[in-house]
Amino acid sequence: MEKKKVALITGITGQDGSYLAEFLLEKGYQVRGIMRRSSTLHTNRIDHLYKTYNADMVQNSEVAFALYFADLTDASSLRSILEIVKPDEIYNLGAQSHVGISFNNPLSTFDINALGTLRLLDAIRDMKLPCKFYQASSSEMFGASSPPQHEETPFQPQSPYGVSKVAAFHLVKVYRNAYNLFASNGILFNHESPRRGHNFVTRKITKELSRIIVGEIDKMKLGNLDAKRDWGFSAEYVQAMWKILQHDKPDDFVIATNETHTVRDFLREAFSLVGLNYENHIIADDRFKRPAEVPALLGDYSKAKKILNWETKVKFKELVEMMVEADLKEKFEEEGIIPIERGTQKPKGYYLEKAKELLKNRGLVS
Repeated sequence: MEKKKVALITGITGQDGSYLAEFLLEKGYQVRGIMRRSSTLHTNRIDHLYKTYNADMVQNSEVAFALYFADLTDASSLRSILEIVKPDEIYNLGAQSHVGISFNNPLSTFDINALGTLRLLDAIRDMKLPCKFYQASSSEMFGASSPPQHEETPFQPQSPYGVSKVAAFHLVKVYRNAYNLFASNGILFNHESPRRGHNFVTRKITKELSRIIVGEIDKMKLGNLDAKRDWGFSAEYVQAMWKILQHDKPDDFVIATNETHTVRDFLREAFSLVGLNYENHIIADDRFKRPAEVPALLGDYSKAKKILNWETKVKFKELVEMMVEADLKEKFEEEGIIPIERGTQKPKGYYLEKAKELLKNRGLVS
């Protein structure tokens, strides 16, 4: 019987980590995840994997899915996990990933994002582990560079987060060249989903829209509405991560959609789905603006398309609708507007029509 590949994922409880775990488990991998020890376990994105894949919190080499406590700021804990797991592939998705927060906490951002990557790379080198390493790089590294951005575009980061990711990117290249590690960077542009964290602008918009629809609030506060971003679907981007490590040699790839839209575009599309004008529900608040803004991101993923045969399928409008419907479902169930139904799926557009009905009853749409 062929031995199953073992993948170790840092940041497994996040948006990308949860989609990647699902994807790899479906491919027959044994998946091991690293999570930080805290008073509250934030595992809601991966809870469903426990039942499906007989997950356990113990060191059991037979289960398909297991979690371990470790921290990217603690080299000894990382080495202990590597000795236990002996992964074939490592996906380093763990990070302080919020750009705005990085201005308030630059030291911890750099410690986690840059030095955390270094701790993993150096452990792989020192322990002589024959594994492949994937680093989650970011389009924020390009910063002020003019779009479209590709693998040869100069980095001009505009935030502590961007700088930390540039440092990690170059560390991967140094260890690849100096120590012959199979270490690759995936430069992912913004990628969203219903699992996106609530403090990211796309999810904030769809979450607050659901609150507006049920009458909980009337307006939401936002910062720069004219920032341009290249938004894709997270579940597709994790497939690109896997393809990067299946390539016959380590390399760096931009993963994007080659489309750009403003925050205003996202607002307009989301509110129009339920017949509302976003301009009536937005308050401009400078507190949400960053000290230094990245004006426009637009990724050229032609290298990934040619070499990895990867390309995005979910387009902007479909992504927005998916996120709006998911937050409407969650809010309607929370408010008792619809019963909570597990294991069943309503037809596409059901929650949008329900939202329009509620707004019509309140006299907000005709």
